[in-house]
Amino acid sequence: MENIESLGLTKQRQTVLQVIRESDKHLTANEVFDDARRLMPGISFATVYNSLNYLKKEGLIGEIKFGMDANLYDRKLTRHDHALCNRCGKLVDLELSIPNALLEEAANRSKFKPDTIELTLRGLCPECSGQ
Repeated sequence: MENIESLGLTKQRQTVLQVIRESDKHLTANEVFDDARRLMPGISFATVYNSLNYLKKEGLIGEIKFGMDANLYDRKLTRHDHALCNRCGKLVDLELSIPNALLEEAANRSKFKPDTIELTLRGLCPECSGQ
């Protein structure tokens, strides 16, 4: 990964990027704001939100969208899939190889021109299922 200081970002954007890169989980904008505020007490939510959009647009972070309002930010930029706990909301990365036939079938059924496909396994994590 590139050195954050070498990217020519404002201090605020560097802080937001640092928060995401140092996290071992997927973060909401509110969680990024809370963590960024610990590092830079004067940072505003608007600055964090605008920084998230900028960093995503520049390809420095990933964004996972669940519905219209639920976005999580991810340090991992390569195509990957997820497992999501229906009870506690835990989200983990999965490395699955997707057969081309699945992408083609999804495109045919939806009539979409595909770029990529991402799968989300929904269920209960080991902690919530008692395993």
